[in-house]
Order: sequence, then C-alpha cells, then structure tokens
Amino acid sequence: MYASFYSLGAAEEVTGSKHVLEIDGKSYLIDCGAFQGSRAEADRKNRNFGIAEDRIEGVILTHGHFDHCGLLPLLTKRGYKGNIYATPATRDIASLIMMDSANIQARDAKYLKSQAQKKGEKFDWEPLYTEQDAITAVSQTVGVSYNRPMFIGDGASLEFHDAGHILGSAVAHIKIKKDGKELDILATGDLGRKNKPIIRNPAIPEVAADYIILESTYGDRLHESTDDAMEKLATIAKRVYDKKGKILIPSFAIERTQELVYYFHLLVDDCVIPEIPIFVDSPMATNATTIFQVHPECYNEEIKRAFIRHHKNPFGFNALHFTTSVQESKALNDHKGPLIIISADGMCEAGRIQHHLIHNIQDPNTTIMTVGYMAENTLGRRIRNREKEVKIHGDWYKVNAHVEEINAFSAHADYKETLEWLKALDTSKLKGILLVHGEKKSQAFMKKYLEENGFPNVQIVQYGKTYEMS
Repeated sequence: MYASFYSLGAAEEVTGSKHVLEIDGKSYLIDCGAFQGSRAEADRKNRNFGIAEDRIEGVILTHGHFDHCGLLPLLTKRGYKGNIYATPATRDIASLIMMDSANIQARDAKYLKSQAQKKGEKFDWEPLYTEQDAITAVSQTVGVSYNRPMFIGDGASLEFHDAGHILGSAVAHIKIKKDGKELDILATGDLGRKNKPIIRNPAIPEVAADYIILESTYGDRLHESTDDAMEKLATIAKRVYDKKGKILIPSFAIERTQELVYYFHLLVDDCVIPEIPIFVDSPMATNATTIFQVHPECYNEEIKRAFIRHHKNPFGFNALHFTTSVQESKALNDHKGPLIIISADGMCEAGRIQHHLIHNIQDPNTTIMTVGYMAENTLGRRIRNREKEVKIHGDWYKVNAHVEEINAFSAHADYKETLEWLKALDTSKLKGILLVHGEKKSQAFMKKYLEENGFPNVQIVQYGKTYEMS
C-alpha cells in the first residue's frame, strides 16, 4: 500500500485550499478552493489548477467556504465527472457560495468590459465559470452525514466528524485498508472552536490517526474571550449610537453574520445597548440564514433549547432587516444613523461592502469593525492595518473612519485551542502532522509550539512537495 500527500493551494499561505491524497496511484482531492487576494494574483492562481481532472478519483469537501469550495465549478467545467463528498449542510452552503461567485464574475466581466470600452482598451477577460457550471458541481455532490462511513474507492473509506467551524463543516477521516494493513488520516479542513453560539463544539474523532493534515490560520495568535469581545462590541455600539454614526461590518455570509446577529440580539435583550437598526445587506447572507433554519442537526443544545422551542426566529429580532434589492442597498447610504450594516465580502474584495466603504470610509462618525481573518493583500487587511488611504474601484479614499478589530468571533481555533483538540485525540500511533492553510510566520510558531508540547513530527507543507505516508 502506497499513500502520499501534496498541496496545490493553501501551502504556506491562507485561502485556496486544494490538497491531493494519493492512494496506490489514485488521486483524491481534499477541498477545491479559490485563492483570495489581489485581483490579478487571484485570477492567475485560480486558473492554474495544478492537476488534470481525469486523474481525480473523488473530491472530499470539508466545508462550504469559498476558499475551500470555490473552484469546484471550474473542475466540473474542465470535465471532472466523479463524486464530490460533503455533509448535507455543506452541500447547500457550497451551492449558495458557488452560484454567488458565478454571478459576481458575470457582473464583474460586464462592468470591466464597459470600463475598458470607455477607455478604448482591449478587454478579453472571461469568468472562471458560469452558473451552469456551479449547478453541475452541485449535481455531483453526494451528501454524507456525520459519523456515517462511506466507501469512496478501492480500500478507501470516508467518515465526517463535526469540525465546529461553520454549519456543516467536517474533519474528514480517510481510512485506507489493503493487504491486511491500515492507514488512518485526519484532515481538519478548518478547525473550529468550543462554545460558539450556534453550532456544536469540534468533535473528537474516536480514531488513532497515523497522520493529521492540520490547518494553522491562527497558528501564532490567541483569541480574545467572548466576554471581553461582547463588552467591546457594546462599547462600540453605544459610541456609534450617541454620535448617530454607522458601524460597517465586513462579514462572511456564512456563520459570522448569523453569530453577529445573535450577539446583538443578546445585548439588546439584556438592555446593555439600545436598539439600533441592523441591516444585513447581503443576498447570500439572507439565503444562508434560511439554510441555517433547515439544518438543526448542526445546532448545539443551547440553541435547540433556547430558540427552536421558544422563539419563532432563531436568527432575528425586531431591529433586524434583510435587504433584498440593489435599490435597498443603495438607499442605506442615505440612511441616517445610528445604523449597523453587516455586508459581504468578509475580506472586502467584492460585494456590496465595497460600495458602503466608498460612501462612509471618509466619515469620522463611521466605525469599520473587522471580525474575521483578512488575507494578505486584500482590502480588508489594508483597512485592518489602518493604512491612511485605500484604493476601491480604482479611486483612492482617506480612511477617516474608526477601525476596530474583534477577533473573538473568529471561527478558527487559535494555537492553544488547536493543541487542546490534538491532546484529546488518540495519538498512540501518530507518525506526523502536516501543517497547511497558514501564513509562514504563523506556521513557524505553531510548529515550534506543538513540538514543545509533545508533537515532535510536525512538517510545514510546501507547495507541490510530496510527503509520503507509511
């Protein structure tokens, strides 16, 4: 039996997860995500797929974030006909993400073409894929519930365990059995955190893994406590209320938006902050909230008790509004404060949040609050770094708005939380840990930290390099 691993994305960087597990000459793709960064770099990396589609035996999708599922339509467009394995909730979320991406690309192509024509420039950029390609990818996705082993190839089986990252997220357990030998591999996808407000804690798979493919997004950072974050959230909300200003929150439509709504709900219910109109200005977030409502199998017990039995809407309250049209979105720019706008994209690289930034980033009564990871070279990272000027849609804007960061709402485990999860596993036959999905500085810290805490065989995965699994 021969098995090996190599990465074609999210190796010594974050976003674009695309890893390959080779089993006796057959290739299994673990995630098929899009790279997020500057427009030119992202386009170049996403078009360079790195593996021929006819070599892939099956695809294992750990969760529905764009940087893990965003290139599946390109894979099917190029001729992949096999199965894509995902939990039912991930299948629904990925469908939403991929369709939205196709729609955004089509709009971008139309807009950029018109701009080029105005300047008399040549324009030949084409979207990576269309909505029909996304539909094809969804049609090839097989729903696999948690803790239900499934054979995915000769001598290979797959079992999903709750990763506690977003709705439907999974740690993939791949078991290989051949010639009387067994090899157990755990691939975390993105590992979540305990005590999140909606979904369950990360599961502890009852398996003695030989190898763990481990994410390291927050490999050198610790999160604030939720109590401290709630206090900070309340302070920001009260300040904006007094100044009749606006809070702009660039937020991923999946999980983070629903959590923020939940937290604001708690603060209002406990009379900690006054009721401030909240607008979720993201069609995807609106649709995602509907997906949340049809997947109670992913809820933690607190949500089941407190909301499903006693509350008509687990993800909303009286001050909450969902915009549905472009006209409603534009009207928010003329809306007087106090006002909270939660809008995608979470890294500010696309979507309606860019238009809200254009109209409000120069206003000192505006607060821009970042609540999640911002990849290198993204607009969100530049704002979080408090650069004095940023470019949006080709024009420069002074950053006069307050910029606040709350990292307690991150869906990624930090390095201490990751160690706690690892120590709860059966590591009696663990041969190695392969670090993916992290920036170089974070991974170097995490490697040293894990080695100092009883995990000596940690390797930082390099792009394209093959790692044998014995």
